[in-house]
Amino acid sequence: MTEFSQRVEQVSISGIREVFEAAGDDAINLGLGQPDFPTPAHARRGAIEAIENGLTDAYTSNKGTESLREAIAAKYDRDYGLEVEPRDIIATSGGSEALHIALEAHVDPGEEVIFPDPGFVSYDALTKLAGGTPKPVGLREDLTLDPETVEENITEDTAAFVVNSPANPTGAVQSEADIREFARIADEHDVLCISDEVYEKIVFDGVHRSPMEFAETDNVVVVSACSKTYSMTGWRLGWVVGSNRRIERMLRVHQYGQACASAPAQYAAEAALTGPQDPVDEMVDAFEERRDVVLDGLEDAGLEVPTPSGAFYAMPKVPEGWVDEVLDRGVVVVPGDAFGEHGEGYARLSYATGMEDLKEALEIMDEATRAVQ
Repeated sequence: MTEFSQRVEQVSISGIREVFEAAGDDAINLGLGQPDFPTPAHARRGAIEAIENGLTDAYTSNKGTESLREAIAAKYDRDYGLEVEPRDIIATSGGSEALHIALEAHVDPGEEVIFPDPGFVSYDALTKLAGGTPKPVGLREDLTLDPETVEENITEDTAAFVVNSPANPTGAVQSEADIREFARIADEHDVLCISDEVYEKIVFDGVHRSPMEFAETDNVVVVSACSKTYSMTGWRLGWVVGSNRRIERMLRVHQYGQACASAPAQYAAEAALTGPQDPVDEMVDAFEERRDVVLDGLEDAGLEVPTPSGAFYAMPKVPEGWVDEVLDRGVVVVPGDAFGEHGEGYARLSYATGMEDLKEALEIMDEATRAVQ
């Protein structure tokens, strides 16, 4: 008898957290993907009013409150012209749980899951925890995922492929042509496309499109959350959208592992979605301004960096020893190989921090670059 399950033994602690915890208290943290803006006031009020009115003392429906799911459904109609029914939505404890239950419900032991490399650290880990076989694929030079590469890697053992746009860690936004191709691949190969759209509103160049808009079958499941759009990472409120038959299978995982998402967070999310969106626009404008400053600073330091079109990350190519040199000088960035083997030679930095700290960090990065070259 083994002491621990093989699934858990295959998974290690996120490299993002390791770097963050190794830094000193005085370090400038460009490591974590967490907006530095407050949760919008109307979202906070939604939770407070629900608490004061006694709406948070009991479990909600496993899928979440009807009013929240109606608000999410209305969002997909408003944003993408999609007719989503509230019954086809599960409110989850963040986007991470949504991704987890999507994989658990659709992946059998040994089946493959294709995902971008470099890509969000949970894709690999959650595939393994579901008993699946990770199949990371490299990106184009501009750090977008090539539909042709995905299609070439599909086999009879493929259960799903993951699309993430805008992307963590790269900040890349897939073109509409790419998104249409991902939908076609899901339809023609009868394989599930899990579309991670957690950063959908944080786009500077181009327009975010969802594979669900173009799929002719129900082979697309969308994962999203309030975490980034509404600066609600700590509220842990996300959702998954899919056909009713897929939702009912995911619900079987969700109800035993979680029962329901936090009730106060659900009311906050409903208020966020139905209230004024000005705070989102202001945040995105601020991120775009920071993006431009970061690009100029990295390029002035002599680093090559693909232009991120969304999210709040930049991923420059860096010399050997650069990440350690930057960390020693008091700036936290994440080595690219924390996001997969194709991330080696890159580093991810988040510009979800104040402009003053960003400018100081860029000066330190310039010094570090000269020190290791």
